[in-house]
Amino acid sequence: MSNTDPLDRALRIGLVSISDRASAGIYQDQGLPALQDWFSQALASAWQMETRLIPDERSAIEHALIDLVDVAKCDLVITTGGTGPSRRDVTPEATLAVSTKEMPGFGEQMRQISLHFVPTAILSRQVAVIRETTDHAALILNLPGQPKSIKETLEGLKDVDGKPLVNGIFAAVPYCIDLIGGPYIETNASICKAFRPKSAIRIKAQD
Repeated sequence: MSNTDPLDRALRIGLVSISDRASAGIYQDQGLPALQDWFSQALASAWQMETRLIPDERSAIEHALIDLVDVAKCDLVITTGGTGPSRRDVTPEATLAVSTKEMPGFGEQMRQISLHFVPTAILSRQVAVIRETTDHAALILNLPGQPKSIKETLEGLKDVDGKPLVNGIFAAVPYCIDLIGGPYIETNASICKAFRPKSAIRIKAQD
C-alpha cells in the first residue's frame, strides 16, 4: 500500500499557442518555446507538459481547452495569442465558453503589468477561468503572444537589485491550484516567489 500523498504528484500543464500563421507553418511559433523555457526555470517541483498549436478558430480553441482539462487532466492550462481586438482574436470568448467560474483578478493584473511598457495594453482582453468537472478542476489563463510579454506577465517587474516592483500573476497560481485540489507547487524564488498564507505553507518532513 502506497503512502504517497496524491498532492505530491507532478503538476500537469497544458500549453496552447494560438496563431493562424504559426499553425499553418508560415512562421515558427514562439509562444510554446517561451512558455516551456520559463517553466523550466521557474518551477522547483515536478511538472509534466502537453502542448497544442492551433489556429485562431473558436471551435478549435474550445476543443483544445476541454481536451486538456477533461481528458489529459491538466491542472493548469495556459494559452498564448488571440487576445486582441481584431476580428480573428477569439481566445477570451472560447475560454469563457468552457469555464465554470471567472477569475477576473488575473486579467486585471496582466494589463496592469503591460501598462508599464505600452499604452496599448488596454487593448488586451486576457481572461482567467476555472473549469470544473465531476472529479477534476483546472485554472486556465490567457497570456499575450510575445515571448517578452509572456515573461513579464508571469514573473512581474523587478528593480536593478531583483526586488519586485509589480507582482507577476504566477505568484498567485500555486495557491489557486491548492484551492482547486491540485498538486502542491514549489517555485524558484529568484524567478517567481509563490505566495501562500502561512497556514497553507507545507513544511517538508525531515528524512
